[in-house]
Amino acid sequence: METNQTNVNSSKGFFKLNWMQRIGFGSGDLAQNLIFQTVATYLMIYLTTVLKINLAFVSGLILTVRLVDCFWSPIVGRYIDNRNPKLGKYRAYLLYGGIPLTIAACLLMLPQAASWSMPMKMIYAAVSYTVLSMIYSVVNIPYGSIMASMTRDNNEVLILTSTRMVCANIGQIVVQAGFPIGLAMCVHTAIDWNQATFMAIGTIPAFIILPSLPILKKWLGKKGLYYTLLSIGLVGFAALFVIGKFFDIESCTTIIQVAKVMTGVGLLVGSLMWALVPEVITEAEYRTGNRPAATVNALAGVAFKAGFSIAGWITPLVMGMIGFNFVNEESALPTDPSAWFMVTCVFALVGFVLLMFCFMGSKENITTTPDKPVSFAEMWQEFKVNKCLQLVLGIFVVVFLASFISAPVNAYYVKLANYSEIAQNAILMFTTIIPGLLLVVVGYLVYKYPLTDEKLDEINHEIEARSAKEHA
Repeated sequence: METNQTNVNSSKGFFKLNWMQRIGFGSGDLAQNLIFQTVATYLMIYLTTVLKINLAFVSGLILTVRLVDCFWSPIVGRYIDNRNPKLGKYRAYLLYGGIPLTIAACLLMLPQAASWSMPMKMIYAAVSYTVLSMIYSVVNIPYGSIMASMTRDNNEVLILTSTRMVCANIGQIVVQAGFPIGLAMCVHTAIDWNQATFMAIGTIPAFIILPSLPILKKWLGKKGLYYTLLSIGLVGFAALFVIGKFFDIESCTTIIQVAKVMTGVGLLVGSLMWALVPEVITEAEYRTGNRPAATVNALAGVAFKAGFSIAGWITPLVMGMIGFNFVNEESALPTDPSAWFMVTCVFALVGFVLLMFCFMGSKENITTTPDKPVSFAEMWQEFKVNKCLQLVLGIFVVVFLASFISAPVNAYYVKLANYSEIAQNAILMFTTIIPGLLLVVVGYLVYKYPLTDEKLDEINHEIEARSAKEHA
């Protein structure tokens, strides 16, 4: 009996990984965030202040492209799940998609576009952004699937998630602080260090909390960890609102930075959600016998992008409706088109190198290809019956809506006094009030999530036992 249990525990699914594999995998998220964070944080500012496209069009464009991607992502996930390329079921797409992704990212902010007519600017923005978004899904969806193919071990998955999210947050801090610094260097103006610090400092908690996840989870439990982070974030958003509304921002720099760090703690829950995706994949495998990694990651990507889409649509639309005109108000960043192009190209090229490192460093140990292709009806059926998946997707939508609804406006917070009263209220609404309320919703959804670590261990061992009997 003891021997049988040992064989189950040491079966091929429960792989122990080395740090080269973990960092190699994590470098892929760093690579993608160099591009994704550029789009999420700065594309709206670029379109409105550099190309001077009106807010209504920008709002509609972001929503349309994200809606297209919500249909496109399941197609990509289905395609990947039903094929098995020689270079790797999932990692092959880091190579196949990495080259066109880099090219599309470089073409997103062509300096020549600033001199074109307004109709040409609009067409260019729509085509370049749509193409980049579709190619990004071809890389991002299989990349997310790699984690579920490396090991079934819950502790290893947690370490992989921590490594991945540390790398992702390195990408975030590099872009959010580095982009305004890079623009200032390109146009030879003084660097606004207060602005760069405020944009990036919310990422700092990731480098402290994510490496400590195994210990924090042991102390607080899975849900207790989420509740603690969300509570800290909520206090941070409240502090930023009070300071911005009733005090002089320039005289409260230290308190503002502390509050921004606290908001980063709360939004870090978005990073931790990726650890739940392998759990959902495992639960689906337990019920169906198939391991739909790319399909579930595609659906997670749809939810993630839905949050991003709603944020990208609402922010420029509502700010325009309440009177904040990005063209007429003082720009938060330099508007030289060549500077924007150069900084974007640097991030894209560095990202390509990192994708190739991820391709070489990630090893797939658990992959399956269905006996028959997965249909869209089956994908929809899986969503309907999988309550865990529904909750995880709901959390993705809300937490990333909270993250991205404030991203483009953060650049304006430290210069709040420079704007009209209407503009100030709009900035405070999107940088403090709305994100704080959304964190409360995230807490409720986490409360409803049913999979415990004990249940997952039971499921994983049952799956491995079934596999052992089939191959006996």
